[in-house]
Amino acid sequence: MNLGALKSRNFRAYVFGAAFGLLAIWMQRITIGWLAWEMTESASFVGAVAFLLFAPSIVLSPLFGVWVDRWRVKHTMLVLQSINAVLSAVLWAVVALGWATPFLIALITLLIGMVIAANHPVRMALTPRLVRREYLGSVVTIVAINFNIARMVGPAVGGFLIAVIGVAETLFVQTLLFGPYLFVIARLTLRPRRDSGSAQEPFFKALGAGVRYVWQTETVREAMFVAGVLALVARGALEVLPPLADGVFARGADGLGVLMSVTGVGAILGGFSQAALPPQEPGRLPLTTRLAIVFGLMLVAVLGLSPTWEVALVVAAGMSFVTTVTAISTQTAIQLDLEDDIRGRVMSLWAVIAAGGSALGAGAMGVLADWLGYQTALVWTGSLAALGVAAYLLAVRFRR
Repeated sequence: MNLGALKSRNFRAYVFGAAFGLLAIWMQRITIGWLAWEMTESASFVGAVAFLLFAPSIVLSPLFGVWVDRWRVKHTMLVLQSINAVLSAVLWAVVALGWATPFLIALITLLIGMVIAANHPVRMALTPRLVRREYLGSVVTIVAINFNIARMVGPAVGGFLIAVIGVAETLFVQTLLFGPYLFVIARLTLRPRRDSGSAQEPFFKALGAGVRYVWQTETVREAMFVAGVLALVARGALEVLPPLADGVFARGADGLGVLMSVTGVGAILGGFSQAALPPQEPGRLPLTTRLAIVFGLMLVAVLGLSPTWEVALVVAAGMSFVTTVTAISTQTAIQLDLEDDIRGRVMSLWAVIAAGGSALGAGAMGVLADWLGYQTALVWTGSLAALGVAAYLLAVRFRR
């Protein structure tokens, strides 16, 4: 198993603390999604809220990536997660006091999305520096497994608490869960970062250096493309699940929690499947990763054709499995050759592709669902995307 990073006590502490923070974040996501659906019963609004949660990453992540390569990354992470805890408390207060409106929910979601935009490059610059360089691939895999365990547990717990104690009380629990995460972050020690003088470069020149690195490195370009298409279509569809759980199958908040939890199961299985493989070689993206995207996109269409709730659960889990395998493999391919002083800038661009693609996909899926019907929208987007990517892969093969 490719789990060597767990030999580091420092990294083990991070994984433990992050489990609490990630649980809070996933509970937060399902609560916001359910509030959006409960208040409007509009797939478009649910998609718009999901868009607001991830869209800031499209614009802000590259900017934060430059700053991450200049700032003290541990302190930056501590500040960001403190802000996230405060926003969770504000959302709890708004709901508890009966002040919640679609506008306020959208506004708070946008602010949380801005924190997420900053958190992506910060996290991906911090975690590799918790261990020796030879364990970088293991770090990506373990962080993904930890993330997806929370993805499985968080929605189930969140949906259960919403049904049993209510939305406001669930938000209060989420706020408390940030405490252990903040405590652990404050106690971490990081591997020293190489000083190449890039911190003194003009801001946009430093940003351009990250863009040039991505464009000039063939493996990184291909990894970005694979991650982007899958994020746009498959992950975008997975962000707009309330209409499937309640609008198509009438399963309510509990059903949404179950649906999101089985996607977590698929993601965990994807993470462990990557951990069971030998460490990934630098400088290349495995053929299985390039082909997995086609299968994942086909599953989007199959989800739209699912005749029963049980079939929909299995297909959603399969979609999540593929997106996780692809995300781990593409991120590993990029991380392995990066130096610490450019890591924030390059990985911020990966975040733009992954998170920004999810945001655009979620927003588009919500609009298409209201126009064509949710299931029809899944069938068309999945089918067309799978055909397009298959054609691209064949063209690349013949060109080589």
